[in-house]
Amino acid sequence: MNKGVVQIYFGEGRGKSNAAVGSALFAAGHGRKVIVIEFLKGKSDAGTAFIDRLEPEIRFFRFAKSDASFAELSDAARQEEIMNLRNGFHYGRKVASTGGCDLLILDEILGAVDENVISVDEMRDLFENRSEDVTIICTGRVLHDGLRQYADEIYNIAPEK
Repeated sequence: MNKGVVQIYFGEGRGKSNAAVGSALFAAGHGRKVIVIEFLKGKSDAGTAFIDRLEPEIRFFRFAKSDASFAELSDAARQEEIMNLRNGFHYGRKVASTGGCDLLILDEILGAVDENVISVDEMRDLFENRSEDVTIICTGRVLHDGLRQYADEIYNIAPEK
């Protein structure tokens, strides 16, 4: 088995999640087990029906319970959703530490860090305690400076035109 890496796709441009899903398809095509956990996007099925058909090679999880995105929630609903999103993070941490997959994609996890749902220290713990053969891809608009040192590869996705 290959040694895993930590990749981060961030920036204001579109395509971060698409790039991560492309990596998932590539990995699954090579017989690797993939888990995708989506954060902050609500529980909408938009665009995920195809990926759901790719099980068991690619397993897709949304721990969000609200139909609305995190930014659209009231304060009370936001507090409840924080607990749901943290459950998703804990599941991802368990999968990464036990080697439960070859590729773990944490889609929009950087947004959860930016929203203070997940701390930089918790992310550091996730990276440091992952099984060495697990690759982790994190996506989001903003990359906290405290996470840069834990990434093996960082891609800034920015619009040019």
